[in-house]
Amino acid sequence: MTSARTDESTPDDKTLVQSDDLAARSMELSHARQQVPAEVPGHAVLTCLGEGSYGSVWLAREHSTGKNVAVKFYAHHRGLDWTLLSREVEKLAVLYTSRNIVGLIDVGWESDPPYYTMEYLENGSLAGFLAHGPLPTQEAARIARSVANALVHAHGSGILHCDLKPANVLLDGDFEPRLCDFGQSRLSDEQDPALGTLFYMAPEQADLNAVPDARWDVYALGALLYQMLCGEVPYRTEEAERQMRSAETLEERLTVYRQLLLRLPKPDAHRKVRGVDRRLAEIVDRCLEIDPQKRLANAQVVLDMMDGRDRHRSRRPLLALGVLGPALLLAAILPLGGNAMRDAVGKAQSNQIDLALASDVETANILAEIVDRELQRRQEELAKVADDPLLQQLVELQSQLPLEESELPTKERNNSPLFEFLKEKKARVDAERRSLSLEPDTSWFLTDAQGKQLFREPPNEDTIYQSFASRDYFHGLGKEFSPDDVPPGLAPIRSPYVSTAFRSKATHRYMVAISVPIWDQGRRRVVGLLARTIHLDDLRKEFGSNIRGQTSGEVNRVIVLVDRRDGRLLAHPWMTQQHLEGLPADQFNKLTLPREQSAVSGILEELHEVRGPLRIVDETYEDPVGRIDAEIRPSAADFRGRWLAAFCPIGETQDAKRSWIAVVQERRDVALAPVEAIRSTMLRYAAWAVFIGCTLLAILWFFVAMALNRRSNGGWGRLAGTGQTPNSMTTVAERLSESGRHTVARQEAPRD
Repeated sequence: MTSARTDESTPDDKTLVQSDDLAARSMELSHARQQVPAEVPGHAVLTCLGEGSYGSVWLAREHSTGKNVAVKFYAHHRGLDWTLLSREVEKLAVLYTSRNIVGLIDVGWESDPPYYTMEYLENGSLAGFLAHGPLPTQEAARIARSVANALVHAHGSGILHCDLKPANVLLDGDFEPRLCDFGQSRLSDEQDPALGTLFYMAPEQADLNAVPDARWDVYALGALLYQMLCGEVPYRTEEAERQMRSAETLEERLTVYRQLLLRLPKPDAHRKVRGVDRRLAEIVDRCLEIDPQKRLANAQVVLDMMDGRDRHRSRRPLLALGVLGPALLLAAILPLGGNAMRDAVGKAQSNQIDLALASDVETANILAEIVDRELQRRQEELAKVADDPLLQQLVELQSQLPLEESELPTKERNNSPLFEFLKEKKARVDAERRSLSLEPDTSWFLTDAQGKQLFREPPNEDTIYQSFASRDYFHGLGKEFSPDDVPPGLAPIRSPYVSTAFRSKATHRYMVAISVPIWDQGRRRVVGLLARTIHLDDLRKEFGSNIRGQTSGEVNRVIVLVDRRDGRLLAHPWMTQQHLEGLPADQFNKLTLPREQSAVSGILEELHEVRGPLRIVDETYEDPVGRIDAEIRPSAADFRGRWLAAFCPIGETQDAKRSWIAVVQERRDVALAPVEAIRSTMLRYAAWAVFIGCTLLAILWFFVAMALNRRSNGGWGRLAGTGQTPNSMTTVAERLSESGRHTVARQEAPRD
């Protein structure tokens, strides 16, 4: 029966939970940390490097030479401890000739407690470096190659390590890795199972009836390489660890571990690491195959694949030459055609932009004129109704009634002469507009001289007989007041008026109210106010149908209405009830022209001085709708990008309608589509030059391929076993030192 791993000696060493007796023993050893377990002949024991349930590792100095060594004491005299000691010493003695495995020096069989001495490697374990994050790709591959060499030597000697992990890889003074801790190792012909460390252990190894296999070490090597590249152990998550801890027995925990590895998705974070090429990623993937039949057979196969990767990387200079030579040749030819193409395309783009903007300017001016004319027509239509003597008489009579008689119940109110008169007028106007395929007014309403609503169609019981003196359409001051803070003495308008834009609570779109005063029959005082409301987007749609016949139809245009005072979008094709309903306030506030755009800033600041037809344009206009978060309203993304835009004010300078701007915009790329025809023509001429360059490239690559084949057949560039130590590991050590952490060299930590 094997010894199960029960420690957590390093941050990355997630193992099985200790039994009660082992935990108690660990506590005893912790309390006696500074007490030397035994004398070592010929050595001075200096300090404790690490400890666990089965013993501790100490730094010692040899008297005769002054050389530092590591001494591993086995603190117990149980049969299990002697088995661990004899097994580990036996394996280290066989592998003493390998420069990639820690060297055994001496064994104190007769000592109490027994011990063995080994090389002291001052840079500690690989786990100490990985605690600070992943290693550079080149360094990770170098260490993995050295560990693979150590495994090849061990497997060739008939020894399977069975517990490969960062804590069992030590680093010498040149940062060369040395494999250690053969306490769980097995001979290749042994049948006893050996439990490794969780998340480094192959799934089939996590079985108390498993037969040792070289592919166990291959899996652990893949996990080690993955951790060096990504900084994390494959498959280890908080949820996985929670499930492991919930298991009560060793058998249950091993079963959970196997099921986790079979169920969890295959790790792929190493493929996203900078510097990891396809061949290195494939080595990791094939080492971490859950099915042992699909996994690489042994460490020699891993080493061969790394040799193949190195040979491929050694060809890069020739590959670069094969690319650089033709690239320089093409670089000398292409500028000739490129300069001609840029000049022609640039001139064509400039002309096309001028034509498009000229059309947009004309359209914007027509839009402003039509909107202004439509508003005036609606004012005149409403004023004609307000001047009807019958309406004047009805409103004047209504205003003279006492309060208790003026506010009628719903049924009587709907049948009153005033209601019948206005409902008939609105129905006639709506029918006329529908016959012209136009949207009817949203509502009609009437207030008395104090702002109290006397009529509304369609009816709304929440607003009838309520005061609306705070609204701009009533007093005409160009702003809205709070209903609870209405300035005293507000008087109704005395001439037709178009209110400032306001948002509808029902549709969330912007509306405007057109209001006219109702005079008494002697026209001495205003006795009421008649108003109609319309959605500004309805004005925009009416314009779109009118203007369609005046445009070429080659590009699609977007027609927008904007408030000049603060740049708010008042009407836009995207601003429908469906899009605006439920839109967060921070997103709705983005529907404003950005003042940092030069053309927009000029309009918003200097529009009062403009007279006559305008040519205010922006060649790189950005639609504010495009700034809406696409995750909240995906359709807003359709308005991103650059546009050509023309702007024109609406109405007379002294009128409140002057606060509106008509905007006509079209996509820049769509407007420039005709230029692509010119570009295609120029590309046909350039194609011949590219064809010649590609032909030369093919010929050059033919000779490069022949040279590479000869090099491969001649055995060039084999890098296996060079033993060179890059400086990148030294850089890692310097980084730890600079961070203020005093690195204490850690020797092989004993198994708890």
